[in-house]
Amino acid sequence: MNYLAIDASTEACSVALQVNGKVYSRYDLCPQSHSLHLLPMVDAVLTEADIKLSQCDGLIFGRGPGSFTGVRIGVGVAQGLAFSVNLPVIGVSSLQTMAQLAFIKYQQTQVFAAIDARMGEVYNGYFVLDDNNIMQTQSLSDQNGEAVTAPELVSERLKGIVSQPVYGVGTGWDAYNEQLYPLKSNNGSPEVLFPNAEAMLIIGEAAFNRGEGVTAQEAQPVYVRDTISWKKLPGR
Repeated sequence: MNYLAIDASTEACSVALQVNGKVYSRYDLCPQSHSLHLLPMVDAVLTEADIKLSQCDGLIFGRGPGSFTGVRIGVGVAQGLAFSVNLPVIGVSSLQTMAQLAFIKYQQTQVFAAIDARMGEVYNGYFVLDDNNIMQTQSLSDQNGEAVTAPELVSERLKGIVSQPVYGVGTGWDAYNEQLYPLKSNNGSPEVLFPNAEAMLIIGEAAFNRGEGVTAQEAQPVYVRDTISWKKLPGR
């Protein structure tokens, strides 16, 4: 099966195309310019693989959480591309994608992902490898899977679930090093800081195989943080 995956949910922008088992990809750190890079990246991988978008069987997109603007760009591009050739779509979590990367690159099977959510908070979630080699979100002490919390509350989320430091991925660990560092087993800056569409291919393909594909009109972002308190912003 042929699948296209795109992600613009964080500072990184990435595209990956799977054709007959071979993967073609592009990745760039380009904060605030995803709208300029995403479609050229898609064109580049389609050209390299010598196929048309209509020859894909489905489209996978980064649904968030992450940058509000980046998530909207990614979902909008995914909807436009999928609608143009009537492709089913699957949204994949950016947190889950980073956890999957930790397994692919470093054979980590239990991962805590934390993305800097600004305003003194982190998007976060705990993931464990399942029998199909897919990282799956786990409910924590507050019974939530993915959440946005103050960094000092992360230890409370993990309380009773994990008895030792966890392998950390994402930008939240560096942004809130003082509060989060004692919880992390890997030293220094995390080896995985951003999602990558190549890992989204693996998660998305598994979801398509389970029959979870939806129409382009049904593609939805997952912000996790539904509202913004303007009082938290400087000068407000």
